[in-house]
Parts: sequence; structure tokens; C-alpha cells
Amino acid sequence: YKQRMERGLTFLEFNYMIMQSYDFYKLFQDYGCNMQFGGDDQWANMLGGTELIRRKLGKDAYAMTITLLLNSEGKKMGKTEKGAVWLDAEKTTPYEFYQYWRNVSDQDVIKCLKLLTFVPIEQIEEMERTLEGQQLNQAKDLLAYELTELVHGKEEAEKAQAAAKAVFGGGGDNANMPTTVLKAEDLTDGGIGILTLMVRCGLAPSNGEARRLVQQGGVSVNDTKVTDPKSVIYPEAETILRKGKKVFHKVVVEA
Repeated sequence: YKQRMERGLTFLEFNYMIMQSYDFYKLFQDYGCNMQFGGDDQWANMLGGTELIRRKLGKDAYAMTITLLLNSEGKKMGKTEKGAVWLDAEKTTPYEFYQYWRNVSDQDVIKCLKLLTFVPIEQIEEMERTLEGQQLNQAKDLLAYELTELVHGKEEAEKAQAAAKAVFGGGGDNANMPTTVLKAEDLTDGGIGILTLMVRCGLAPSNGEARRLVQQGGVSVNDTKVTDPKSVIYPEAETILRKGKKVFHKVVVEA
């Protein structure tokens, strides 16, 4: 408690440090795990675990930190308005994963290529020297493809890339774009409210959030902006719903 006060930790942070230390102790005791890896912001928490193991079991354990991945604003990368960017395809689809890395800020793309991919450093440094315009987009494409291939495999990376090209007018195939299938019973006289549609497609967690996005002009259907929360959408065989500038979702009506 004295150390907590000296370091200026909140009570919640202190409890988290205790829990993480005990986790390490339990893993060491039950599974022989003697090294913990983590972001460099977790250094004190991990040392707490090594100290707990030493005091209770009389054995040595180790900790190793990895550079914390921050964006140009100093915030942790991998966080979005929807939550974390998951490696599990059931939680973050390969297309969404690809799009996250394709849309990193201009200031972050080179750093991410260096830290997260196996692209030869000479190639990255050459990009860094000429990073502007089309070269910048190529660097982002490379980052998104390399990371998607690393996590989900070559086939899924190629599908995500093709879907992204289709969305942004590159002539690709949008078959792999995130898709929601609507049935006849989901429609009323062939239509569905825009707020209901956004929630159904996972583009908003609630009608209230969907309403805010619509009123702020952040929603389009087939490239036509929708600004009235009471709007009713009459989906065609294939309808493209867009949130903001970079989030696209395909809506298909089941025959």
C-alpha cells in the first residue's frame, strides 16, 4: 500500500497489479510458466509477479517487455469505436482486419511496417524516403496485406484486398465484403428503417447511436447520404451501406 501511494497509483490500478501478479504466480505454480511478456507499460505489474513467486515459492521467474504500439496521437493501436481489433476471425473478420490496417494514419504506416511485418527493412526505408501520394497508399496496402496474410493466411488476405479494391473503385470483387442477409420477414412492405438496418448490420450498437451517426451525416446508402433518422430503405438485390468514409457493409435480400 505504501508503494502504491508513493507511485501515485489509483486503487483500481493497484488492484489490477495485484491480480496480474497473482495470475503469473498461478501460471508458474500450475504450468511451469517462468517468463511473462507484455507491453512496456506493464513492467511494474510483471515485476510484482516475479517478486510474488520468489517470496512464496523461493524460485526465480522473469519478465520481458515489448515496445507498446502507439499511434501518432499516443493512443494504443488496435482500439476502435467497436472495441478491440481481434485476431479471431469470428470477432474481427479478415476484411475488417485488413481495413483497420489499410486505414492507419499517414504518420503510423512506416512504424507499423517496421514493427509488425517481415518486409525487408531496406524496402521499408526506401518507401520512407519517397512517402507521399500514391507511394503512401501503396505502403498502406502492403501493411494491410502483410498483416492479414500473417494472421489469416494468403487466401483471406487476397479476398480482403479484392473486396477493398471493389469498394474504392479499383475493379475488385466485393463478394468478400462483410454482408448481412435480410429475409422477407425482416422487411415491411419491402422496406426497413435506416436505424434498424444499421443495428442489424453491426454498424451501430443501438438505435440511439445509429440516430446520432445519421444526423451527423455519416451514413450513406449506395453513395446517397441519409440524414433523416426516419428514412426507410428499400434494399435492392445488393445494397451498399457506408458509415463514415471507410466502413462499408453489403446488404443482400434473400430471394
